[in-house]
Amino acid sequence: MAQCIVAAAASGPVLVCDEGLSFWGGVDPETGRVIDAHHPQHGAALAGAVVMMPTSRGSCSGSGVLLALALNGHAPAALVFREGEDVLTLGALVAAWMYDRPVAVLRLSAAEYAALAMEPSAEVTPERLTAGALSLTLEPLSGETLDLSDADRAMLSEEAAPPVRLAMRIICAMAAAQGAERLTDVSRAHIDGCIYHSEANLRFAEDMAAMGGRVCIPTTMNAISVDHANWRAQGVPPAFGGPASRLADAYLRMGARPSFTCAPYLLDDIPQAGEAIAWAESNAVVYANSVLAARSVKHPDYLDLCMALTGRAPLAGVYLDANRKAQVEIRVERPEGADDAFWPLLGYLAGRLAPDRIPLLTGLEGSAPSGDDLKALCAAFGTTSAAAMLHVAGVTPEADGALTDGAAHMAIAPGDFARAWDQFNPGPQRVELVAIGSPHASAHECRVLTDLLDGHRIADGTATIVTIGRGERDKLAGDGVLARLQALGVQVIPDLCWCSVTEPVLPPATRTIMTNSGKYAHYGPGLSGRAMRFGSLAHCAEAALTGYAPGRPGWINGQDRV
Repeated sequence: MAQCIVAAAASGPVLVCDEGLSFWGGVDPETGRVIDAHHPQHGAALAGAVVMMPTSRGSCSGSGVLLALALNGHAPAALVFREGEDVLTLGALVAAWMYDRPVAVLRLSAAEYAALAMEPSAEVTPERLTAGALSLTLEPLSGETLDLSDADRAMLSEEAAPPVRLAMRIICAMAAAQGAERLTDVSRAHIDGCIYHSEANLRFAEDMAAMGGRVCIPTTMNAISVDHANWRAQGVPPAFGGPASRLADAYLRMGARPSFTCAPYLLDDIPQAGEAIAWAESNAVVYANSVLAARSVKHPDYLDLCMALTGRAPLAGVYLDANRKAQVEIRVERPEGADDAFWPLLGYLAGRLAPDRIPLLTGLEGSAPSGDDLKALCAAFGTTSAAAMLHVAGVTPEADGALTDGAAHMAIAPGDFARAWDQFNPGPQRVELVAIGSPHASAHECRVLTDLLDGHRIADGTATIVTIGRGERDKLAGDGVLARLQALGVQVIPDLCWCSVTEPVLPPATRTIMTNSGKYAHYGPGLSGRAMRFGSLAHCAEAALTGYAPGRPGWINGQDRV
């Protein structure tokens, strides 16, 4: 039966998205227009439409974008999914329960979804979906079957502090939507909702802090939108820097740690295998599950704080052994002589082949990727897939025996890498900015970059900026690498990441950006308004020194091309 996840009355034209969409980086939070340059519905207006997609994908911050759209009147009238979906659902719950701005969220069977996709318009009530001759009774979401502990019930009671009660109510609603039977303890949290992309994120955090919200488990924070200590000196306008800094401060008041990194797996205290954690930030979740063998669903923004306030999470998804299996095998033919650009390209391609399921990548046994390679792989995979993890045979710790019976079989061939490389390189050869650190650069990555620059200053007219976590920056300061990079003209900026860098930190004269990040190569055009070039770290160093992006590397289809 069709299910009503978030109840609201709505009507509008039906807009069918051919594939999942990340609202963060893919939808303008001010207008509701699709800005993902690589999406089939690029340019489409979501405001007021009954928007259909199999499920969402990409960033956990999509919930904040949906809340922003709900508050400014540019949200879809309804969201209709065919598969389970958490990120936009959570944003719709917060919009309805905290701000009385509901966005209807429905889940349909495959047959019902296909029937609705044929209709030009639809009308939704909490009880019924009507579109042409299609009329479906909607089953309401109910958490009555949840097996709650006495402590859970205490947090739902009138005696509980208001932010805890609200947090537990949201967690229980998400548990019901995910089909969970009960909740589970989580040992630590990572907050993704501290990036300032609209007034909505600030409003939510300050409202929760004003209610007396206080985290009850160790909680780290994602990259924020400014260098917390230095944004004024960097010329960031107070109209942006002030709210962005206030957003970070609201989470600090609630007890979060000022880690300010989108790569929490680079911190000194990392999760252990089997540890149940509550992380948001898509690349971090994929890395934690895949590489560390820790356990976290790809939690949406705002749910991260709810779990930090309660220490509880829905026992669903990849918290459960059965849900960590691979439903598809992707056989990878690694091109001869592939450099480190291979790994983000692979992650991006694997995510496109497995947009809603966990894959097992085979054919890479013995490849021995570095930690930086795996970081790039997981980040790019999280950009194109909604799955919370992937397995790599012979590499990741849970890959042995991960493939389920009856799994689908697919392949990635050298020609696929060539097409992905072309997709990431639409910009002109002249480069005004080299962007490293999406996710945040590791200290090792910066040392390699220093060696590649080999004592030469970067070219005039080409800025080179590395975004990095405070802990990794301190390592570079301790061994002299930070001073060497700065002497060569490289800026090393903590706290913010490329997915939130704006002018003037991003030089206004920039027309084309060169990056080694598959994640930023995908999101960059929509977020920055600039053309992109992509390549290995060595190619980025070459662009920094010459001001020009190198051509297609020889391992891509065995030929060089500008």
